[in-house]
Amino acid sequence: MSQSLEQFLARAEALIARIEQVLPGPLVEPDWSASVAFRYRRRSNGHGLLEPVRHVATIRLADLQEIDGQKEKIQRNTLQFVRGHAANNVLLTGARGTGKSSLIKACLNEYASQGLRLIEVDKDDMIDLPDLVECVASRAEKFLIFCDDLSFEDGEPGYKALKSILDGSVAAATPNVLIYATSNRRHLLPETMKENLSYTHTEDGEVHPGEAVEEKISLSERFGLWVSFYPFSQDEYLSIVAQWLRSEGFDAAAIEAARPEALLWSLERGGSRSGRVAFQFARDYAGRHAAP
Repeated sequence: MSQSLEQFLARAEALIARIEQVLPGPLVEPDWSASVAFRYRRRSNGHGLLEPVRHVATIRLADLQEIDGQKEKIQRNTLQFVRGHAANNVLLTGARGTGKSSLIKACLNEYASQGLRLIEVDKDDMIDLPDLVECVASRAEKFLIFCDDLSFEDGEPGYKALKSILDGSVAAATPNVLIYATSNRRHLLPETMKENLSYTHTEDGEVHPGEAVEEKISLSERFGLWVSFYPFSQDEYLSIVAQWLRSEGFDAAAIEAARPEALLWSLERGGSRSGRVAFQFARDYAGRHAAP
């Protein structure tokens, strides 16, 4: 072999090696024993990575107050899934700070000992859902693929990947994966005023949406279970404040004395009476009244 040919082959091999470094490769499984929760991240070079969550939120189902109906639905569906029975993908929608994400994390803590695991995926990485499903398909555990604050703009690539998974495509046909998503938007794509003009009326008075509206509704409808959350009343907000203060060790008299401050805290946040605001107040109050 001539020296020029050897040099050419050496350069070609080096070039191929460099190309292989930037091409997306198969998803590498993490150390599944490292945690019960994992985050999926897509790197700038296109490679996906599953990272163990070292400090999983410790919230329990008993910590979540004033959402008993929603809790019962999610807990029942999750338990069916863990036990290997039929269960649905879930879309949790509604007011901010009412416990949508916390409820999913609490279910993880409740059933992790029975093999439940969670993989958090950003909506921008939804395009890699088929690879994630393939990665965990042969595992014995049950996986919730969790996307918080899910919504799409028109044309985003993750929309079609999620739609395909929810439709039960060949890649998604595995009994150990469910999609749990939260959103402030019941229909996961933006709606515009002009789309109202596409509605048609039949002679008997029925209303039918146009194709653009149907497409936007169709993604939400692919979730088998919808669970709606609503803003809390003042009494419900104060009940949640009291629950968090009790968990911080305050007695009934101290909790009653904290009510005016809790209401002022809410007013200073634009009148928001969410569970998140109640939790934030309780932490602030406990910190201010802690022993020196």
